[in-house]
Amino acid sequence: MIMKKVIFLGAKKIGYECFDYLIKKAEEFNFQVVGLLSNNTVKRFASGYDLAAIAQVANVPVLGGLEDLCTMDYDILISVQFHEILKKHHIESAKEIAVNLHMAPLPEYRGCNQFSFAIIDEAKEFGTTIHKMEPGIDSGDILFERRFPIPDSIFVEDLYEITYNESVLLFQNSIGKLISGDYTLKPQSSFHNRPKGFHLRNEIDELKKLDLSWPRDKIERYIRATSMPGFDGPYFTVADKKLVINLSAKREL
Repeated sequence: MIMKKVIFLGAKKIGYECFDYLIKKAEEFNFQVVGLLSNNTVKRFASGYDLAAIAQVANVPVLGGLEDLCTMDYDILISVQFHEILKKHHIESAKEIAVNLHMAPLPEYRGCNQFSFAIIDEAKEFGTTIHKMEPGIDSGDILFERRFPIPDSIFVEDLYEITYNESVLLFQNSIGKLISGDYTLKPQSSFHNRPKGFHLRNEIDELKKLDLSWPRDKIERYIRATSMPGFDGPYFTVADKKLVINLSAKREL
């Protein structure tokens, strides 16, 4: 059997854990990791999760940028929380397929801040998805997914943590099938029972603007959806003064 060649793009804790697993499973699933492209400049996300250190131990070359992909001979591209949007020629440099792990269900929550919007929408179900990459954002065919119910009155931090754990499991359970080609591509448009949604990164700013005239349950829901440790919290504006709500790690409203 021909040994597949894989390039990994990723960052943050989830990228670190998935890359580490990928390296450890290379021999078992008969593939070789031939390149890493990461971003360790965002200290909020990168501290303690140095993917390049893993690559160095495993003798995996660290690429200098996306254009390096076009000079490489490889079969599969895997992206997990990579910070740049790939263009068509980057994606097509993979001879077999390029995939992305999106920590949300598709096509319901394409784009950013998916955890917050799921709480705002009072969604009953969430999930995580591995999909084929294409020039559009999170719009490619679905290969693998995991779905789970959203607990009542959940905070965004807790929904993220559940999704993180489910995403690691999805990655671990799917790598062998991805390498061997044991998957079926399912267009997102084929899921007629699923609503379609897309959100931009800066939309979270509007969600944080609370209004004292709202019903209590709406105010509570928006607070739960936007109170993420490490980020600016939701706020009221009273007499031209911005009153930010800062909650402890374990909260009660």
